[in-house]
Amino acid sequence: AQLRYSVPEDREPGSSVGDLAKDLGVEVRSLATRNLRLVSEGGQRHFQVDLAAGVLLLDSRLDREALCGQSPTCSLHLQLVMENPLQLHRVEVDVLDVNDNAPQFPKPEVVLEITEVANPGTRLPLEVAEDPDMGSNSISTYELSPSKHFALSINVRGDGVKMPEIVLEKALDREKVAVHHLTLTALDGGNPVKSGTARVIIHVLDANDNPPVCDPPISKVHLEENVPVGTLVTKLNVTDLDEGPNGDVEYSFKISNNAPGKFTKLFSLDPRTGEIRTKAPLDYEESSAYEIAVRARDKGSPAMEGHCHLRVELIDINDNSPKIVLTSLSSPVQEDATPGTVIALIGVKDSDSGDNGQVRLQVAKELPFKLVSSFKEHFSLVTNGPLDREKASGYNITVRAVDLGSPQKAAQKTFYLQIADVNDNAPNFSSPFDTAHIQENSLPGTSVFSASASDPDEGSNAKLSYSILDNGMQDVPISTYFRIDQDNGTIYTVRALDYEQDKVFQVPVEVKDAGSPALSSTTVVHVFVLDENDNAPTIVYPSVPKGSAFHQTVPMLVEPGYLVTKVVAVDADSGHNAWLSYHLQETTEALPFQVERRSGEIRVAQALRESEDSHRLVVEVRDNGTPSLSSSVVIVISPEENSVQDFAESLDIPRSSPKDTNLTLYLIISLVSISLVSCVVFAVVVARC
Repeated sequence: AQLRYSVPEDREPGSSVGDLAKDLGVEVRSLATRNLRLVSEGGQRHFQVDLAAGVLLLDSRLDREALCGQSPTCSLHLQLVMENPLQLHRVEVDVLDVNDNAPQFPKPEVVLEITEVANPGTRLPLEVAEDPDMGSNSISTYELSPSKHFALSINVRGDGVKMPEIVLEKALDREKVAVHHLTLTALDGGNPVKSGTARVIIHVLDANDNPPVCDPPISKVHLEENVPVGTLVTKLNVTDLDEGPNGDVEYSFKISNNAPGKFTKLFSLDPRTGEIRTKAPLDYEESSAYEIAVRARDKGSPAMEGHCHLRVELIDINDNSPKIVLTSLSSPVQEDATPGTVIALIGVKDSDSGDNGQVRLQVAKELPFKLVSSFKEHFSLVTNGPLDREKASGYNITVRAVDLGSPQKAAQKTFYLQIADVNDNAPNFSSPFDTAHIQENSLPGTSVFSASASDPDEGSNAKLSYSILDNGMQDVPISTYFRIDQDNGTIYTVRALDYEQDKVFQVPVEVKDAGSPALSSTTVVHVFVLDENDNAPTIVYPSVPKGSAFHQTVPMLVEPGYLVTKVVAVDADSGHNAWLSYHLQETTEALPFQVERRSGEIRVAQALRESEDSHRLVVEVRDNGTPSLSSSVVIVISPEENSVQDFAESLDIPRSSPKDTNLTLYLIISLVSISLVSCVVFAVVVARC
C-alpha cells in the first residue's frame, strides 16, 4: 500500500503528520507486536512513529528550501515495514512551502550608467531578487519608486523567472540631473506579503550611445551529458553599432539567482569571441538544465552593455547502472510454504530518466520463485512452486536488474535463502521384509537382526526410534520372545527358542520419527529357528519299560536272513539330526543275528544250533547330529523248536532283500529333499506376501 500525507515546513517537532493505524486498517495494539519500523529512503531521519498512538510524528523541523531547493514539488519518501505477515508500505510526505523567506537582492545597491543621449525606451536590466520559497510564496512582482524619467518593466523568462528592467520614459539632461536615486522593491505572493529592497543609483553619462545587442537575446541549446570537456556549446552573436572602442565588446558571466555561480564551474566563456565551452563533466542526474546569463560590455566611455540569456538543456545518456536494494529477507522459509509466500522485499533505483531509468527485474526461471511488482520501483519475491528441502536445502537467488536504455546497463544481487525442514518424509526401510536365522536354545539376549531405516528429513524429524508390534500371529505375544533396541533397531531374544515348538517367527518392526506429527513405517522380519540336535531318538517298538528287556522267540530251524523282529524309532529333530541308524553293541561272543543299519530289522545271520541258548542283543539307535545322540533297547532272543511263526508273516511284513533296503534309503533321502524344498518355497511365498 502507499500512503500520502502533507505537512507545512514550519511545523514543530512532535507534531502529528498522519494516523498510520487508521489509514493502514490495523489495530494500534498490534503495531508493536508486528514490529512496525520506519525506513527513510534518503538516509536522513525526519519522522518517527508513536507505536502507542499509531501516528506518524515529525522528528525535526523541516526546511523545504534545504531539502528540495528550487524544485516545484518537495516529497519525502518513507517505508513502513511490518512483520507477521511481512508487509511493506510506502509513505510519501509532501512538504508544503511556507512564506518564511523574504525576497533579497544579490547586492543592496545597484549602480547603473546611462548616456544622456539615450532615447526613450532604453532599457537597463536589473539584478533579479532571490526568494527560496516556491509557488505563490516566491517573487510575485517588482515596484519602483516614483520617477519622472524612469519606469519599471517586468519580463518573464522562459523558466518563469520575472526579470525587472528600468525603462527610460523621458529624455535625460545630465546638466540638470547627473545622478538619479531610486528604490527597487521585490514583493512575494505570500500572506502576509514579504518584501526586499535595493537602492538603484543611475549615473547619466555622455558619448557612447549604442549598447551591444545580443541576437537572439534568449536562446536554448541541447547538449548530451557525456560530451568531452572543451566541447563548444555555442558562440554568442552580439552586435554594437558603434565603432572603435565603443563597438569592441567583452563578454563575462552574469551570476543568476537560480544557480548562483554553479554554472561557472562547468562552463568557460572566451571574453573576446563569446564562445561558451564545457570545462567539467556534465551530469544530467545532478542537474538537467543550466541558465547562463552573459554580460556583453563595450569599451566606450561610458561603457554600455547588453545581456544574453542561454538555457543549456542536457540530454540524458544511459550512464548509470540500476541499484538493487534488499529491503527485507525472510530466511529460513518452511519447505511447505504455499505458492505466493513473500520471501523478500526488493527495491530498485536508476538515476537516469525516461527509458534509461525504466528497470526490469528478473530471477532465473528454473528457480521456484517469481517477482511481483508491489508499486513503482518496489517488488516482492514470492514462491512460485513447491519447495523440497530434501532436494535443495537452500537457494542462491540472483536478482538481475536491466534498464531499457541503449546500450542497456544491468546490475545483479545474490543472496542465500535457507529452506527449513518440515516432517514430510516417513522413515523408510530398505525392504518391507527381511530374513534372519538363529540357533535354537541360544541364550536370552542373543542378537538376531539389526533393522535399519533412513529418513531424508533432518534434526528431530530424522531422529528414529524402533519398536516391535504385536500382530497376534503367534499364540503368545511376540514381545515374550523378542525385544528391540529403540535407538539402533537391533533385535534380541528374550528367552531360549525351541525349534520343535516354533520353527519361524514373524516379527513386525515399526520405526517412528520424532517429528510433529510423527511419521512411521513398518517391516516384517522373518526369524527362522535353526534346528539343534537336542533330542535323542525314541524307540517306539518294541516298547519296554526302562531297565527291562524285550523277549522274542525264534524257530530253531530257520535259514539265514530270517526276520526275527524290527526296532522302530523316531527323532523329534529334523534334517540330519533326525537321520537314524541302528547298531548292535559289540559282545565277547559272536552272535548269529544282525541288524539292518537303516531299517532296524533284526535277521538271522547264520543257522542256529539245536543246543543254542538265548541270546541277549543290545540294539543302539543313533541320530546323525553333531554330537550324535542315541538310545538303546535290550532284546533277548530264545530259539524254540515249537516256534514256527515267522515274525514277518505275523506282522504281514514281506521279507526284505538288500535291494529293498537300498530302496528304503533312497525313499528317505527323497522325502527329506522334498521337505527342504517345500520349506524354502513356503518361506519365499511368505516373504513376498
